[in-house]
Amino acid sequence: MNDIKIGKYICLILRHKPEIIGIELDKNGWANIDELINGVKKKYPDFNRERLEYIVKTDNKQRYSLSDDKSKIRARQGHSIDVDVELKELTPPELLYHGTAERFLESIMKEGLVPKSRLYVHLSKDVETAEKVGKRHGKPAVLKIETGKMAEDGFKFYLSENGVWLTKAVPPKYLSLI
Repeated sequence: MNDIKIGKYICLILRHKPEIIGIELDKNGWANIDELINGVKKKYPDFNRERLEYIVKTDNKQRYSLSDDKSKIRARQGHSIDVDVELKELTPPELLYHGTAERFLESIMKEGLVPKSRLYVHLSKDVETAEKVGKRHGKPAVLKIETGKMAEDGFKFYLSENGVWLTKAVPPKYLSLI
């Protein structure tokens, strides 16, 4: 079994399409682990709890959370479906960063950053991480976001369990290209 492929499949299920394996997420994005395992087994017959726990533990982006009793799992952020992953509102650092592809810059500089199909815009704490994100979409470009000014102006920010900063949108006036 390829753990990366399975991890992407689990991510698809927990963030966007739980119905493809016939499960439902609760209002906070939690799925029953046994139901998830049984659903994933339809595509990957050798999949089991040990493999799931290994994927969760070794995921380099730490995308998943397990409940304390390990009976439930959820994606920490990145959902396109309406769930409340119980994010805590926090004051962001003065600057955060966003990685994208150069081909999107013209639109972003006019419209700002919008979540598109997701619930939030994802921001990185450093340029290096943002550049890695941008490379996934093409020739990378990194934007600097004046998050301190945004917070002063009333924008809300949240920090996910795996260190990704989230906000609903970033207007163009807070953006600059690095």
